[in-house]
Order: sequence, then structure tokens, then C-alpha cells
Amino acid sequence: ALATLGLDYPKRAKFFLGELESLFLLAKEENLSVPDLKGSYAGAMGFGQFIPSSYRAYAVDFDGDGVRDIWANKTDAIGSVANYFAEHDWRGTEGVVERVTLGDETSELRALINSGLKPTVTVAEWRNMGVQVGPEQDDSRLATLMRMEQKSGNEYWLGYDDFYVITRYNHSRLYAMAVY
Repeated sequence: ALATLGLDYPKRAKFFLGELESLFLLAKEENLSVPDLKGSYAGAMGFGQFIPSSYRAYAVDFDGDGVRDIWANKTDAIGSVANYFAEHDWRGTEGVVERVTLGDETSELRALINSGLKPTVTVAEWRNMGVQVGPEQDDSRLATLMRMEQKSGNEYWLGYDDFYVITRYNHSRLYAMAVY
């Protein structure tokens, strides 16, 4: 998959060729046979669906048996995902997301809804724009505002720092909400 995407998908060729190189380095470092390694159509591998560069950087031998194995060892896979989150500044002590309501969807708010995954606007600023945030939230906390379309209508959510960490794993707000 990595070779096909690297050689026959010009839009992202540089990325996938880099991942192919990481796969060969990974196989050499871990004493693995490249043809025996199985992954998805996009080159992600194992229970946690790590791309090769993420495996090399974040996979851990969580059970202490001397092998980092995210294909057959669920303990290593879970430990590796936890390590990925920890290395991307997972806090785990604050809420990940919060469902909120809007007074009015003003043009100012419309420009910010779903505009990015990284929290860049303070809770105080969201409140000043008419977002009704829980009273327990610290006004200085950063958040991103998301609209999620549902059959019953739109839902609005603030995503905080740990939500952003989940999106570092997969750059999709839908994926991050499903994980949450």
C-alpha cells in the first residue's frame, strides 16, 4: 500500500514514500520481514493503526517481553497508543469536549465554527460571542468550536486540549469524537 501510494498518488507521494522508508527502517530495527507485515489500505498497522513513522517514534514494549508488537500483542498496542497521547501532551485531568449551545449563529461565529482542530480561542471569548459554556469552565482555557450535524439538527461542542491530542492521532474531528 505504501509503495502504491508513494509511487502512484502524486498528491501525497512525498508523505507515503517517507512512510515506506520508515517501514524499511522499522523492519531492520525490529528484525521483521517486510512481506510479513500487514497493514491497511493507507499503510497503517496493527491494533492501533500506527503508520510506520509513528511506530518507530511511539510504539512501546508495554508488557516487558522485549518486543514492541502492535499486531498481535494488545498490551503493547494499548500502551503504544497511551504513549502516543502522552508524548502529545495528554493531560487527562480536564474534560475533552463539552456540548454547548449558541445564542445566535452570528457571522463571527460562523467564521470560527469547524475552522480548525487546535484550540485557539479562550472560553471567555466564546462566552462573549454568545456560546453558552458551563459555569465551571476556566475563562482562560482554550477551545475550538465545532458543529456536528445530526438527524435532529446541529449540535455544538467545544474541544479542549485533550481533544486536540486525539486529533494528532487522526486529523479528523469526527474520528476524535468517536474516540471520545
